[in-house]
Amino acid sequence: MLEIIKGSRVSELDKAFVQSKGISSWDLMESAATSFLDWFKIHFKDCDKGIFIFCGPGNNGGDGLAIARLLEMEGYGLTVVTFEDFMNCSHDYQINFKKLPIGVRVISHEGFDYDQVQENICVDAIFGVGVNRPLSGKYLECINLLNQAKSQKIAIDMPSGIPSDGILEGTAFHADFTCSFQFPKMGLLIPEHADYTGKVEILEIGIPSVFLKSFSQNRFFLQRQDIPLFHKHFNNFSHKGDFGRILLIGGSKGKMGAILLSSKAALRTGSGLVHVHAPFEERFVLQIGAPEVMVSADLDFNSLAQFDAVGIGPGWGVEIDSYYLEKILKSAKKPVVIDADGLNLLSKNKHLLDLLPLNSILTPHLKEFERLVGPSTDHFDRLDKAREFSSKFGIYLILKGAYTSISCPEGFQYFNSSGTKYMATAGAGDVLTGIITSFLGQGYNPLHAAICGVYHHGLAGELASKNKRRGMIASDIIEAIPETYLNLGID
Repeated sequence: MLEIIKGSRVSELDKAFVQSKGISSWDLMESAATSFLDWFKIHFKDCDKGIFIFCGPGNNGGDGLAIARLLEMEGYGLTVVTFEDFMNCSHDYQINFKKLPIGVRVISHEGFDYDQVQENICVDAIFGVGVNRPLSGKYLECINLLNQAKSQKIAIDMPSGIPSDGILEGTAFHADFTCSFQFPKMGLLIPEHADYTGKVEILEIGIPSVFLKSFSQNRFFLQRQDIPLFHKHFNNFSHKGDFGRILLIGGSKGKMGAILLSSKAALRTGSGLVHVHAPFEERFVLQIGAPEVMVSADLDFNSLAQFDAVGIGPGWGVEIDSYYLEKILKSAKKPVVIDADGLNLLSKNKHLLDLLPLNSILTPHLKEFERLVGPSTDHFDRLDKAREFSSKFGIYLILKGAYTSISCPEGFQYFNSSGTKYMATAGAGDVLTGIITSFLGQGYNPLHAAICGVYHHGLAGELASKNKRRGMIASDIIEAIPETYLNLGID
């Protein structure tokens, strides 16, 4: 799990690390360049295109020069484009400039013909995390020309123009890949910048996570290797009761698809017993669509304690009486999962928020969050409000989307790294409700249920979309859930 550090503190972090290790800042830059080379050789194997690296005057440009040297030594054809006189650049930039091999062509921005980058590869090493104002002058001219070019585009650390800790003003480099060193910057994880960041790759440069903790802002980026640590393990004598008895409440006349998806997702996630409370006249939809599910039309509020977890909301409809939800919340003795129309009912009846069982899990998308909490100026503001909301009501709030965030009552926030744009399809959120309720019912604590839920959900989407792409539907995500366990090596 990676600490997410403010971009404004990256320079301070780098200085502290090199001092603690007795190395130079150039050594750290060399580690970054080596890590990039390793990544490049994997993703651009047998590449015969020309590579153009645009180097700004600071340390991001120094990274670019180090990368140019290493790529040239591997036999790639290199051109470096510069913007400032050598003597006006940073110390490490100057060191790496002097180390450039003779085979690297160096040309000034003023004399560069941008038609050369067409159908080739261009690398943005102009500003990185150092930008704190809109692009202007020759830098703006360069970025506009690069954005117009039909080339593969890679940004080093940050696409130039995007601030690490704020919202873009003006324009920025449109990257196909952003290679961020050691940890992602918050500017890469927000929807306002989605058109610029491309696929974000986190490259290790040797700074241990223990060292990063002193710079923590209580935000963490979840990675694949973290997930097995949050999982429970069962033995050969485990029975269906050990895997949890859960209850899903939802569905309405003519709208049973959502609760069916949640039910099947819970089963595929491993729930031992799945009960569904839904309209009696619609029971055949569930009994035919998921014969493993037990359906009941009557809800005994006094019997909720027999269930290990309760999920509320998918396909419930907006006609549900708020008193009905109030009785459920008052009767629940354990954390519940609330999504979809359950959230809409809470939004219209804010007094019910005080009845939420401690450590419950709410899973809004952006519009549901706005109805629940109020409008936000941008995603940074939205994340702050999510953190405050979680703390105020003692719940876990999962804000769905790319890099789904989990806000915790203690103020921590986790950002998910799995998932794909192809998951933007009807019913995907209902699948997540079933997955999280299943983990909660299997005895996972709420945080671990949330973390495993969002990661497995995203990974299932990745696996299912490999051959279906835009044609993937929510049912495909469900069918890929078992493969996520195999993929992560979890029994």
